[in-house]
Amino acid sequence: MYKKDFMTLAIEMAKIAFNKGEVPVGAVITHQGNVISQAHNKVIANNSVSSHAEILAINNASQILNNYRLLHCDIYVTLEPCHMCAKAIVDARLEHLYFGALEPKTGAIQSIDFFLDREDLNHHVSYSWGHKSNESSELLKSFFYNRR
Repeated sequence: MYKKDFMTLAIEMAKIAFNKGEVPVGAVITHQGNVISQAHNKVIANNSVSSHAEILAINNASQILNNYRLLHCDIYVTLEPCHMCAKAIVDARLEHLYFGALEPKTGAIQSIDFFLDREDLNHHVSYSWGHKSNESSELLKSFFYNRR
């Protein structure tokens, strides 16, 4: 079940990324309704294209639960995940994805693909979007405006 407070925390993580010069994306993972992991983009800081907020949050949660399968867990992300992150969400066996803004260039859930709707996936993740999308969109617009 969607909890507004968890998406608010994801927005706070995105703000940390913004202040560090990273694309402002934040992610939060909950286990049975409790926050167990939170992360923000660290692509520049880690010199790693795989340091997206979702991947970092999944890695942190896996360490906390001592399991690469995040059973009974949900993920809250400020921006529509890309293909890399969508595949990680499936492989981690997350139950539900809640995300904010659509990503028209690389969004793999609704924008350029419907990856999670594929019948051939070994695990199905339910999802919903538009959660705090205005806050996420404004933060992203401000970030890219300042970069130009």
